[in-house]
Amino acid sequence: MLSLDAIDVRILNVLQTNGRLTNVELAERINLSPSPCLRRVKLLEEAGYICGYKAQLNATLLGLGMTVFVDLKLSHHNDTASDEFEAAIEGLNNVINCYLVSGSADYRLEIRVKDLQGYENMLRQLQSLPHVKDIQSNFVIRSVKAESPMPIA
Repeated sequence: MLSLDAIDVRILNVLQTNGRLTNVELAERINLSPSPCLRRVKLLEEAGYICGYKAQLNATLLGLGMTVFVDLKLSHHNDTASDEFEAAIEGLNNVINCYLVSGSADYRLEIRVKDLQGYENMLRQLQSLPHVKDIQSNFVIRSVKAESPMPIA
């Protein structure tokens, strides 16, 4: 396990905001020369602090302008039911995130669809998943805060 110092924290904070920076640009922003900067980034990647790089896409332009958070309860609380449900959820492309949660639901899903008709189609798929007992849907009216950087001390 790599122990993070102040320079590592600055690297992580800058890369969270813009992962497309060249090594030279990153080095300039954190006030370090390029060679040690690149070595530190490689170490952070190898240690697992940096899991990958990705592009943020405009969901509305892609025809996925509606976000729905869905709380699901399973009919059985055992490993078999959970494993079967989780395997089935992997095959649903419109499910952007799926979390095992505590509280009144067993799972919370984040779903992206074009419109209400798209969600109705998605709802039918959710109802047919193994061991699904109850479904509660919450439609996003607007995003107040999203895709924020991780708070790194």
